[in-house]
Amino acid sequence: MAGASLGVLLLLGLLGSSVGKNEELRLYHHLFDNYDSGSRPVREPEDTVTISLKVTLTNLISLNEKEETLTTSVWIGIDWQDYRLNYSKDDFGGIEILRVPSELVWLPEIVLENNIDGQFGVAYDANVLIYEDGSVTWLPPAIYRSVCAVEVTYFPFDWQNCSLIFRSQTYNAEEVEFTFAVDDNGETINKIDIDTEAYTENGEWAIDFCPGVIRRHNSGATDGPGETDVIYSLIIRRKPLFYVINIIVPCVLISGLVLLAYFLPAQAGGQKCTVSINVLLAQTVFLFLIAQKIPETSLSVPLLGRFLIFVMVVATLIVMNCVIVLNVSLRTPTTHAVSPRLRHVLLELLPRLLGSPPPPEAPRAASPPRRASSVGLLLRAEELILKKPRSELVFEGQRHRHGTWTAAFCQSLGAAAPEVRCCVDAVNFVAESTRDQEATGEEVSDWVRMGNALDNVCFWAALVLFSVGSSLIFLGAYFNRVPDLPYPPCIQP
Repeated sequence: MAGASLGVLLLLGLLGSSVGKNEELRLYHHLFDNYDSGSRPVREPEDTVTISLKVTLTNLISLNEKEETLTTSVWIGIDWQDYRLNYSKDDFGGIEILRVPSELVWLPEIVLENNIDGQFGVAYDANVLIYEDGSVTWLPPAIYRSVCAVEVTYFPFDWQNCSLIFRSQTYNAEEVEFTFAVDDNGETINKIDIDTEAYTENGEWAIDFCPGVIRRHNSGATDGPGETDVIYSLIIRRKPLFYVINIIVPCVLISGLVLLAYFLPAQAGGQKCTVSINVLLAQTVFLFLIAQKIPETSLSVPLLGRFLIFVMVVATLIVMNCVIVLNVSLRTPTTHAVSPRLRHVLLELLPRLLGSPPPPEAPRAASPPRRASSVGLLLRAEELILKKPRSELVFEGQRHRHGTWTAAFCQSLGAAAPEVRCCVDAVNFVAESTRDQEATGEEVSDWVRMGNALDNVCFWAALVLFSVGSSLIFLGAYFNRVPDLPYPPCIQP
């Protein structure tokens, strides 16, 4: 008995399903036996088909700055009214929605005008939904690669305005009219719709605004019907953390190393130039990495590129400064003479302006004391020549120190023996050489002190130039913000 009941239920289910399929088949023949998918769904030729458009963004895949290409994954929601597809659900078993292939019905042939790969249509021809009042809904998915003119002036603190332009491929503005879709609350969806649950956030770009506007323009003829298109502006802002960590911070740290060259002595010009040139080479590598990222354009220079060029100029100036300081520090009295004005500026005026004490100056002796051995040798020579006791000679030596020296000693040297005269000449030569060496050493030390003073001034100038220039360059990125548009944000907080 139970088995018979189960068999009856299965038979009724099969009959019901077959009846349902027969009703859908009957509705299908009712709608499409005399249907022409090539003609517009209008009663009169001058009538216009109203197309309701809604774009839902599911993924912002990438923005290739080098190729200036935006890749997005979207769903295109298209609704229109086709009076030829009206039916009463009561006549067809209560069927409210009929799903048919898209090639069976008339389509408005909406394409992405600014695509870059020649794929104007959708990625998958989804079925069309037909309602009993003649409303037709088509929701195909698509992956678009569109043109996006990249503005690199403030890279990597930039934002881009990438547009998606949709229009009908074959129908003009008098044949097809575009409108924005309306949500369940009766509000017009005049922007790209983003479902926060289905949307996959991009790791490099954040969406700020995505407004849409319907534009009608002439196709070339002044009296023609013109064309209508829908422009969705996708305003995206770059997340700069990746570039800050991997490019900007290492670049700033390496560029700061060039200032360490000033902590080397003024005479170590070779080591200073080596440090500065190594920094220049590192900055060249960073500039090459940036050139591979941005498009090849001469319209603007990226912010990071301007910073690297600025630091390279500073490093070049520091190399020139190291060469000049080394040239000043290694000067000698035989090649250059120290002018009083230069000595006053570098050793007195500049240290006073910088608030630092002037470099220590070696004490100058008016008349260096004569060595005891030299004095004894002269007294012995005079005793032999003049035949006078040493006490009298010492007394005459005292008179010489007090300015009462007579010319007797000088006259006696002329008649002295050749050996003694040669000995005295040698002693005088040694004394003169010692005095010349001391004077030369003092002038050499003056050149070294002037080189150190010049190096100190250039250090503070380079530090101020590097700090102020870098701050002004990166301060421009702070004011490069997405302008406030009269549209609500795409993603509600």
